[in-house]
Amino acid sequence: MRLWMYALLVFTGGCFLGALSTSVKLAYEAGFSIPQITVSQFFYGTALIWLVWLFSKKKRLTLKSAGVLLISGIPMALTGTFYYFSLQTLDASLAIIFLFQFVWVGSLFDYVIYRKRPSVQQWAAIAVLLAGSVLAVGLITDGVTNLSLQGVGFGMLSAFTFTTFVFVSGNVGRNVPAVQKSAVFAAGGLIFACIVFPPFAVFDSAASFTAITPYALFLGLFGVTLPPLLFAIGMPRIGTSTGTILSASELPVAVVLSAMVLNETVGTLQWAGVAVILIGIVAGNVRWRRPVADTG
Repeated sequence: MRLWMYALLVFTGGCFLGALSTSVKLAYEAGFSIPQITVSQFFYGTALIWLVWLFSKKKRLTLKSAGVLLISGIPMALTGTFYYFSLQTLDASLAIIFLFQFVWVGSLFDYVIYRKRPSVQQWAAIAVLLAGSVLAVGLITDGVTNLSLQGVGFGMLSAFTFTTFVFVSGNVGRNVPAVQKSAVFAAGGLIFACIVFPPFAVFDSAASFTAITPYALFLGLFGVTLPPLLFAIGMPRIGTSTGTILSASELPVAVVLSAMVLNETVGTLQWAGVAVILIGIVAGNVRWRRPVADTG
């Protein structure tokens, strides 16, 4: 495959993630709850990626390494759960903004864990990101009247758990094939979701589980199965910095779908804020080259 194809895979993975919030909102309108959505999403998503694993490269895992990978899937499940809770009280076009605070949360993790101070470039990118967030959530035009404290809190929790998942997934099972690693992560997320939301308590009948299947299949395929798989294939080829920029396609897709499908109002300033956030992400990940002095 050519390099641009790997880049397209990562970009597409971001677009798929951007479609989740709109689908969750539609599931809410259909009368389904967060426990039902979370459990069914991970059930179908895990089943699909394990089906892919059957036809892919495998590696024998020790009990310890398998356990570590399973536990590492917990932040994945927590991210979806917290994000879906935020969608209960926030518009989809707003909830995604708080999830995207993972950009500066990642720098915080680097400092706390590795004692790595942000560079001047990273500080500038964080400042741009925060300025864009202020515009995107409407603080200038509406103040805090359109924001739910509960929604903001869960949105920020999703940013922290997503950062945790990114950190953990990059540091465990480095020698495990990408598909197998993603499959075990998903299984860990499913087990955790079933512990927190016992299926027999969540679904009172087989009919209720069948009814949510269209939403759960979509969320499972485009939230649990495909994005981690596409990122696992593309990220090593194009690099983390370029991958971060391309996966940010999630943000505009989420906002566009919230306006087109859910008829949410997205004003000019909010669009400007989205653009500023994307600029901040690019600025924080582009490697600027210093001009070479002319010695001739």
